Amino acid sequence: MKDPFFIDEPTCISFSGGRTSAYMLWRVLQAHGGKLPPEAIVCFANTGKEDEATLRFVRDCAERWGVEIHWLEFRDNEQKFEVVTFETASRNGEPFEAIIKKRKFPPNPIARFCTVELKIQPEHNFLKSIGWSSWDNFVGIRADEPRRVAKIKANPSGGKAGPERQMPLAAVGVTKEYVGSFWRSQPFDLDLPNLNGVTKHGNCDLCFLKGAQQVVSLISEKPERAVWWAKMETLVQSSGFADGDGGRFRNDRPSYAELMNFVDRQGDFFGHDESIECFCGD
Repeated sequence: MKDPFFIDEPTCISFSGGRTSAYMLWRVLQAHGGKLPPEAIVCFANTGKEDEATLRFVRDCAERWGVEIHWLEFRDNEQKFEVVTFETASRNGEPFEAIIKKRKFPPNPIARFCTVELKIQPEHNFLKSIGWSSWDNFVGIRADEPRRVAKIKANPSGGKAGPERQMPLAAVGVTKEYVGSFWRSQPFDLDLPNLNGVTKHGNCDLCFLKGAQQVVSLISEKPERAVWWAKMETLVQSSGFADGDGGRFRNDRPSYAELMNFVDRQGDFFGHDESIECFCGD
């Protein structure tokens, strides 16, 4: 049986900046004698709202493993992306703000366009700009994420003609416990807490798909995290793009400004709730 990590045709490795996708990249390198095969390209799409530790981790993986990682960001221009570096990458949500202004409303649990337009599409546009016309896409989905695995198996191309997503980690039964064990044995790691194999600080810092208690905890830890999110909701409402709750990331809980105020008053008003799955990876 072919090694799921062996690449012999054009393949984009989507690196989210988390431990799971980094481990996937490491397995690809091991399948090719420690080097990236010529048929593969590694892409990291930065939204500008990743934790600084995530950006350092992407840089460290590239440097320590000797692999080129292409840093990409959405731009509202003709090519729809820009190639950046660790030094020049956005750190205050600039690409995310640009897509909100273009759409004239923020993403929400029903219209979750941020993953496609800030991550998937910039990768596709970049690859097309260098002459690629068809390719596979390696995504860091584990075997212990059955709903995500089932969704991708049912719709590998995302509902339209284009790259087909491959899940080599799921194919070999890799779980979050295995990923966690791997990183505990390495000389470097993502400098964000690993809670039972889950990095709650990962992806966009206060992603609206994270559970309310998790968001409140992250704001309590670092109140300035909420400033950008509150600013975006105010921007949309004050610009006349949307009225009332139409300018919110979520209508089923307080606004980010209200969450900041609750935390400032040390309020505890949420019961148990769960995060919603996000395809940005971890």
